[in-house]
Amino acid sequence: MPSDDENEIRALIERWAAAVHAGDLPGVLADHAEDIVMFDVPPPDRGVRGLDAYRETWPPFFRWQAGGSSFDIDELSVTVGGDVAFAYALLRCGTPEDLRADPERRLRLTLGLRRDSRRWVVTHEHHSFPLSGADPG
Repeated sequence: MPSDDENEIRALIERWAAAVHAGDLPGVLADHAEDIVMFDVPPPDRGVRGLDAYRETWPPFFRWQAGGSSFDIDELSVTVGGDVAFAYALLRCGTPEDLRADPERRLRLTLGLRRDSRRWVVTHEHHSFPLSGADPG
Protein backbone atom coordinates (compact mmCIF):
# COMPACT_ATOMS: atom_id res chain seq x y z
CA MET A 1 0.00 0.00 0.00
CA PRO A 2 1.47 3.37 -0.99
CA SER A 3 2.43 5.77 1.79
CA ASP A 4 0.99 9.27 2.14
CA ASP A 5 4.29 10.65 0.78
CA GLU A 6 4.13 8.37 -2.26
CA ASN A 7 0.54 9.43 -2.94
CA GLU A 8 1.46 13.11 -2.51
CA ILE A 9 4.38 12.80 -4.94
CA ARG A 10 2.31 10.83 -7.45
CA ALA A 11 -0.35 13.58 -7.35
CA LEU A 12 2.36 16.26 -7.76
CA ILE A 13 3.73 14.50 -10.88
CA GLU A 14 0.27 13.95 -12.34
CA ARG A 15 -0.54 17.68 -11.83
CA TRP A 16 2.77 18.60 -13.50
CA ALA A 17 2.09 16.34 -16.49
CA ALA A 18 -1.43 17.74 -16.86
CA ALA A 19 0.00 21.28 -16.76
CA VAL A 20 2.59 20.38 -19.41
CA HIS A 21 -0.15 18.91 -21.61
CA ALA A 22 -2.29 22.04 -21.12
CA GLY A 23 0.60 24.46 -21.81
CA ASP A 24 0.10 25.90 -18.30
CA LEU A 25 3.49 27.41 -17.43
CA PRO A 26 2.64 28.37 -13.80
CA GLY A 27 1.38 24.81 -13.27
CA VAL A 28 4.57 23.36 -14.76
CA LEU A 29 6.74 25.51 -12.48
CA ALA A 30 4.73 24.79 -9.33
CA ASP A 31 6.43 22.39 -6.92
CA HIS A 32 9.88 22.88 -8.50
CA ALA A 33 12.84 24.05 -6.40
CA GLU A 34 14.59 27.34 -7.14
CA ASP A 35 17.81 25.33 -7.64
CA ILE A 36 16.33 22.72 -10.01
CA VAL A 37 18.66 20.98 -12.45
CA MET A 38 17.12 19.60 -15.64
CA PHE A 39 18.61 17.49 -18.42
CA ASP A 40 16.35 17.47 -21.45
CA VAL A 41 16.15 15.97 -24.93
CA PRO A 42 16.96 19.25 -26.75
CA PRO A 43 20.08 21.29 -25.95
CA PRO A 44 21.77 22.57 -23.95
CA ASP A 45 23.67 19.33 -23.52
CA ARG A 46 24.91 20.35 -20.06
CA GLY A 47 21.34 20.91 -18.88
CA VAL A 48 19.73 23.91 -17.28
CA ARG A 49 20.16 25.07 -13.73
CA GLY A 50 17.76 27.19 -11.73
CA LEU A 51 14.06 27.88 -11.99
CA ASP A 52 14.49 30.83 -14.38
CA ALA A 53 16.45 28.70 -16.89
CA TYR A 54 13.93 25.86 -16.46
CA ARG A 55 11.07 28.31 -17.17
CA GLU A 56 12.71 29.37 -20.46
CA THR A 57 12.75 25.80 -21.81
CA TRP A 58 8.96 25.38 -21.89
CA PRO A 59 7.55 27.90 -24.44
CA PRO A 60 9.14 26.14 -27.46
CA PHE A 61 7.78 22.80 -26.25
CA PHE A 62 4.32 24.30 -25.78
CA ARG A 63 4.41 25.67 -29.35
CA TRP A 64 5.34 22.20 -30.68
CA GLN A 65 2.72 20.50 -28.54
CA ALA A 66 -0.02 22.92 -29.66
CA GLY A 67 -0.03 21.05 -32.99
CA GLY A 68 -1.80 18.13 -31.32
CA SER A 69 1.04 16.27 -29.64
CA SER A 70 0.52 13.99 -26.64
CA PHE A 71 2.12 14.20 -23.20
CA ASP A 72 0.49 11.47 -21.14
CA ILE A 73 1.83 9.34 -18.30
CA ASP A 74 1.79 5.67 -19.24
CA GLU A 75 3.65 4.27 -16.22
CA LEU A 76 4.82 5.88 -12.95
CA SER A 77 6.83 4.58 -9.99
CA VAL A 78 7.66 6.52 -6.81
CA THR A 79 10.18 5.65 -4.09
CA VAL A 80 10.44 7.66 -0.86
CA GLY A 81 13.18 7.57 1.77
CA GLY A 82 12.92 10.14 4.52
CA ASP A 83 13.20 13.66 3.11
CA VAL A 84 14.24 12.60 -0.39
CA ALA A 85 12.45 10.66 -3.10
CA PHE A 86 12.79 9.71 -6.72
CA ALA A 87 10.30 8.79 -9.38
CA TYR A 88 10.53 7.45 -12.87
CA ALA A 89 7.90 7.36 -15.55
CA LEU A 90 7.23 6.52 -19.17
CA LEU A 91 5.14 9.00 -21.13
CA ARG A 92 3.44 8.93 -24.51
CA CYS A 93 4.99 12.05 -26.02
CA GLY A 94 4.78 12.80 -29.69
CA THR A 95 2.69 13.89 -32.62
CA PRO A 96 -0.08 11.59 -33.83
CA GLU A 97 2.19 10.69 -36.75
CA ASP A 98 5.08 9.84 -34.39
CA LEU A 99 2.86 7.61 -32.29
CA ARG A 100 1.40 5.84 -35.34
CA ALA A 101 4.88 5.19 -36.71
CA ASP A 102 6.20 3.87 -33.38
CA PRO A 103 3.33 3.22 -30.93
CA GLU A 104 5.64 1.75 -28.26
CA ARG A 105 8.11 4.68 -28.12
CA ARG A 106 8.04 6.44 -24.76
CA LEU A 107 9.65 9.50 -23.25
CA ARG A 108 11.63 8.47 -20.18
CA LEU A 109 11.32 10.75 -17.16
CA THR A 110 13.30 10.63 -13.92
CA LEU A 111 12.66 13.04 -11.05
CA GLY A 112 14.53 13.68 -7.82
CA LEU A 113 12.58 15.35 -5.03
CA ARG A 114 13.22 16.65 -1.53
CA ARG A 115 10.95 17.68 1.29
CA ASP A 116 11.17 21.45 1.69
CA SER A 117 9.21 23.07 4.53
CA ARG A 118 6.77 20.15 4.79
CA ARG A 119 6.12 19.90 1.04
CA TRP A 120 7.77 17.98 -1.77
CA VAL A 121 9.63 19.87 -4.51
CA VAL A 122 11.30 18.62 -7.67
CA THR A 123 15.06 19.27 -7.57
CA HIS A 124 16.16 17.18 -10.56
CA GLU A 125 14.35 16.38 -13.80
CA HIS A 126 15.67 14.28 -16.65
CA HIS A 127 13.89 13.57 -19.95
CA SER A 128 15.19 11.22 -22.65
CA PHE A 129 14.15 9.11 -25.60
CA PRO A 130 15.88 5.88 -26.55
CA LEU A 131 18.00 6.11 -29.69
CA SER A 132 16.12 4.56 -32.56
CA GLY A 133 18.10 2.22 -34.79
CA ALA A 134 21.38 2.98 -33.01
CA ASP A 135 24.15 0.42 -33.15
CA PRO A 136 24.81 -0.43 -29.48
CA GLY A 137 28.30 -1.63 -30.01
